[in-house]
Amino acid sequence: MEQPRTSHPQRRQRPQAPLSQGPLSPQSALADRPVLYGVRPARPAPPFAQLLRRLPAPRLTGLGAGLFALVAMVLIGSVDWLLFDGSAVVYGVLFLPVCALTALWVREADLVTAPIGVPIAFAAGIVPIAGGEGGIGGQVMAVVTALAVHAGWLYGGTLVAGVITSVRKVRQMSRRKRRIRAAGTAAGAPPAGRR
Repeated sequence: MEQPRTSHPQRRQRPQAPLSQGPLSPQSALADRPVLYGVRPARPAPPFAQLLRRLPAPRLTGLGAGLFALVAMVLIGSVDWLLFDGSAVVYGVLFLPVCALTALWVREADLVTAPIGVPIAFAAGIVPIAGGEGGIGGQVMAVVTALAVHAGWLYGGTLVAGVITSVRKVRQMSRRKRRIRAAGTAAGAPPAGRR
């Protein structure tokens, strides 16, 4: 009479790479990992994204971001007046990165202030290059004329700040949703879509 088998069959183990071949390549290292269905292995970020992550990322309040843009544009306008004789193209081109940095550096609670603060900074910085004669009235007319003539740069910079803050807001909302969903599943509640 045969005895029933009481031990479970053992799994076959994969052959190990010989030590003489050196370390495993990234593809073979990924192949040896256990497969989790529905979870993709993390891919390395593109080089441009890695460069952006290395940049300083201060978190300014709404007032701080507005002051940063204001001071930067007044300095740019003054340097433009001294070195480039008040070139509107130089001023406009340098306005765009100031808008991007303002939108990137403002903290998430004050995202709405970036697209509001950059046009004010543009108007304040254009005073040195606007020209104008004849006292305060002539100076004000020159600034208003410069704002009307160079409105394309103003709209472009405001659009840059608006797009960046909108993307940051959407990412913040998706992170918040994931956190709420994870807290709900950790507490034992069914996910929102399966009730």
